[in-house]
Amino acid sequence: MKKIAIASIAALGLSVAACDSPQENAMEDQAETMEDNRDAMVNDMEASGEITDEQADAMDDQTDAMEEQMEETADDMDTP
Repeated sequence: MKKIAIASIAALGLSVAACDSPQENAMEDQAETMEDNRDAMVNDMEASGEITDEQADAMDDQTDAMEEQMEETADDMDTP
């Protein structure tokens, strides 16, 4: 389910990329990089037994919210 959501976000991002400023694109790239890094960290922590599945899900939800907020902030940059 999460992979579908990420793919949808990526497709949406590609469809509006032509309208974004270079600065906005850079901020959105940073948001995606942050999400990828946190997802990898959470997966590693869960695999090693440091956190439970429920804790991993909560951290994934936090990561998604953070990425969405970062992208909204980037989108607002081009709004007059």
